[in-house]
Amino acid sequence: MSAVPHATPLRRAPVQRRSAERLTRILDACADLLDEVGYDALSTRAVALRADVPIGSVYRFFGNKRQMADALAQRNLERYAERVTERLTEAADGGWRDALDAVLDEYLAMKRTAPGFSLIDFGNQIPVGDRRSVPNHRVAERLTELLSGYLGRRPDDDLRRVFLVAVETADTLVQLAFRVAPDGDDRIIEEARELLRAYLGRVLD
Repeated sequence: MSAVPHATPLRRAPVQRRSAERLTRILDACADLLDEVGYDALSTRAVALRADVPIGSVYRFFGNKRQMADALAQRNLERYAERVTERLTEAADGGWRDALDAVLDEYLAMKRTAPGFSLIDFGNQIPVGDRRSVPNHRVAERLTELLSGYLGRRPDDDLRRVFLVAVETADTLVQLAFRVAPDGDDRIIEEARELLRAYLGRVLD
């Protein structure tokens, strides 16, 4: 797994393994501190101290904490895509219902366990990065790429619209579930799953 995806803008991309490992430590420290102190209290100096790297190493990759948080959001998306892909590989040709379960279950797992994810997830919790690239659009596009072949569908505008609607719906309902209960209200999550099944069944069956 790469330390940070190529799509994420960095001041300087890591070339050597040591540099890549340092970048990973920086992003890991950023994620841990987000859980501990929140975004407003986050600082590049605190990240450097937690990662045990010189402050210059942080500024080598990022100009400020906003860029660092955006890189963490992009790394979250890459890790999420890897987890979904692994689930789909195990499911073989299970159809869109298995794909839905993989997409939703892996998101919930990251929401509950991944450091910093509750604040950053894929970038939609705080104003990070280029807002012309709306995070849910980015997630929907990535899922279209991942699922089109699995579902035997051409990744056309219709499929992109379907997944965008599904992602926006799931995002709203999952956020509600986690406002109601710290680990996500199971009843609301199941309602969300049934709603998504009904919508996708109308479109994909």
